[in-house]
Amino acid sequence: MSGTVLLLCLALGPALRPARCESTEEYDYDYLSINKTWVLTPKTQETDATQILNSLLKNYDNKLRPDIGIKPTFIDVDIYVNSIGPVSVIQMEYTIDIFFAQTWYDRRLRFNSTLKALTLNTNMVSRIWIPDTFFRNSKRADSHWITTPNQLLRIWNDGKVLYTLRLTIEAECLLQLQNFPMDTHSCPLVFSSYGYPREEIVYRWRRYSIEVSDQRTWRLYQFDFTGLRNTSEVLRTGAGEYMVMTVSFDLSRRMGYFAIQTYIPCILTVVLSWVSFWIKRDSTPARTSLGITTVLTMTTLSTISRKHLPRVSYITAMDLFVSVCFIFVFAALMEYATLNYLVGNKKPLEHNSRKARLPPAGAQVMPSFTAININNIMHWPPEIEDDEDEDPGSPCLEGKECERFFCCIEDCQTGMWREGRVRIHISRLDSYSRVFFPTAFLLFNIVYWIAYLYL
Repeated sequence: MSGTVLLLCLALGPALRPARCESTEEYDYDYLSINKTWVLTPKTQETDATQILNSLLKNYDNKLRPDIGIKPTFIDVDIYVNSIGPVSVIQMEYTIDIFFAQTWYDRRLRFNSTLKALTLNTNMVSRIWIPDTFFRNSKRADSHWITTPNQLLRIWNDGKVLYTLRLTIEAECLLQLQNFPMDTHSCPLVFSSYGYPREEIVYRWRRYSIEVSDQRTWRLYQFDFTGLRNTSEVLRTGAGEYMVMTVSFDLSRRMGYFAIQTYIPCILTVVLSWVSFWIKRDSTPARTSLGITTVLTMTTLSTISRKHLPRVSYITAMDLFVSVCFIFVFAALMEYATLNYLVGNKKPLEHNSRKARLPPAGAQVMPSFTAININNIMHWPPEIEDDEDEDPGSPCLEGKECERFFCCIEDCQTGMWREGRVRIHISRLDSYSRVFFPTAFLLFNIVYWIAYLYL
């Protein structure tokens, strides 16, 4: 049996051996083809770059700035604004995403080679000197690390160094809300050296050093970006004088949201309170309910308007508008209370010349409507809507001169109206309010919008 198996192996061996060799040759061929790609790649520049880095870092001390003890190091700054927003009014801060670039010269990093520049990854950042720049008004700042640290280091053969990184910063922005929601703001981004004074590091803006991306991707929901400006100043402290660089982003608020949520409802509520002037005076439940409802509505709108604002101690433009609207609504309610009180407490006027005389004893009394001066009787509730032109409760003196005045008290009958006083007819108070309230509110709106939008 064992001999039979041996014979089969010897017979099939030549047939299996070529296939194995063929697969091995094919595998070797693929491997060699891959190796050929690497072999054909020139290695002179790679070797040159490695030698350059090794020679540059051999005696390099990254703890010392360039030209220490000789002259200050000049750092040119460039900023590319990727996005701005959102802006938090309550926290008084804004978020900005930027590419921050710094350029300086380091004579220790000069090299002679056919390579003009070396573009390196983040592993080299910690091995050379870089500025200690920090953002003075930042609350939180994050550097992007996905998928690798978003940093770039480039060294030119003349010693020029470019270092860029991507940052997302939440910076302070002190908002002045006196003109809210028609306000404009300038949100700064301030940076400087943390430890080096002006005698050692000087920051400089280059021409067109600040660029912005497409603003359609920005999350400035309530604001419009109107422009930017960059400045530099010297900050004097106890530790020395520091060069401070500032980029200011100008923003103007869009008031469409606040017009829909606050201004239009307030105006409609005020107009609704005027409806009570056309309701009859004796409809006490209707007029009282309408007045109280409008007052409570204005209270709710006032609370909502302050919900999205910090608790500032001064009055904003919206606070002024809401407060005046509340006064108009409250005055409309008080108008009916005043009218109801004065008319209800009005005394009938009696005159000695027109007093009703009692008939003598034993005389036959016949029904007659002339025995009582009807004009001196106060009816309640008075029907002013039917005949407003008459004055049933307070007759005036006979003559045309007195009829030109509005008589409501006894002074008109005693002649005190001749001193130049104009008497207002109580029963016509609703008629006066129909004209006074809309006119006063219209004048207020004209002055308000002109003052805050154009002055």
